Amino acid sequence: MIDLFPLYLTLKVSITATFFTVFIGLGIAWLMARNDFFGKSILDAIIMQPLVIPPTVLGYYLLVLLGRGSFFGRFLEDGFGITLVFTWKAAVIAAFVSSLPLFVKPARAAIEGVDKNLENAARLLGKTEFEVLKTITIPLAWRGIAAGSVMAFARATGEFGATLMVAGNIPQVTQTMPIAIYDAVQMGNTSMANILVAIVTIFSISVIYFVNWFTRGRY
Repeated sequence: MIDLFPLYLTLKVSITATFFTVFIGLGIAWLMARNDFFGKSILDAIIMQPLVIPPTVLGYYLLVLLGRGSFFGRFLEDGFGITLVFTWKAAVIAAFVSSLPLFVKPARAAIEGVDKNLENAARLLGKTEFEVLKTITIPLAWRGIAAGSVMAFARATGEFGATLMVAGNIPQVTQTMPIAIYDAVQMGNTSMANILVAIVTIFSISVIYFVNWFTRGRY
C-alpha cells in the first residue's frame, strides 16, 4: 500500500512556501527592478546564493539560524512557544529560501520590461505607488510573475538537501516526496521508489510545459 503522507506534506509545504515566495519575492523584485541603492548588488548576490551553494550548506545555515542554540530560535521558543527545527514549518522555510531566487529573477526581469512612461503617466494622474503597481506594473509583467511562481512551486516541491538538514526525515511528520524516495532507495524498496519517482517526473514535465506556455504565450 502506498503511503500518501509524503505527497500530502509535499503539496502542503510547496503551496505554503510558494505563497510566501510570491508575497515577499514580488516586493524584492520590484525593489531591485525599480530602485538603485547602496548594497543592491550584495542583496542580489545573497538572494541568488541558493542557486549556487550546496543545499546541505543552505540547510546548515538555516539549522544554525533556527535551532534552539541560536538567538532567534530561543526567542521564538521562549517568547512564543514556537519550535521550528524538525517540524513541517522548517520544511516550508527551507523550500521558501531555496525557491526565492527562481521567482525573483523572472519577476524582476518582467518588471524591468514594463515601460516606465506608463507608470509615470499613472503617477501624474494621482495614482499612488501601490495603485501603479496593482494597475500597471503587475498586469503588464504577469507572464514573468506567473512563470516565476510556477518555477518556485516546482523548486519547493523538489527541495531535498536543505529540508533534510533542518526538518529531518521523520515519517508522518517531515517526510516529503524527495526524502521518501531517498528513504525507499535506502531500504531497498524499489517498487515504492519507482512509483514516487514517476509521480515527481510527471509533475516536473507538466511544470516545464506550463512555464513554456506562459512565457511563450502558445502551446
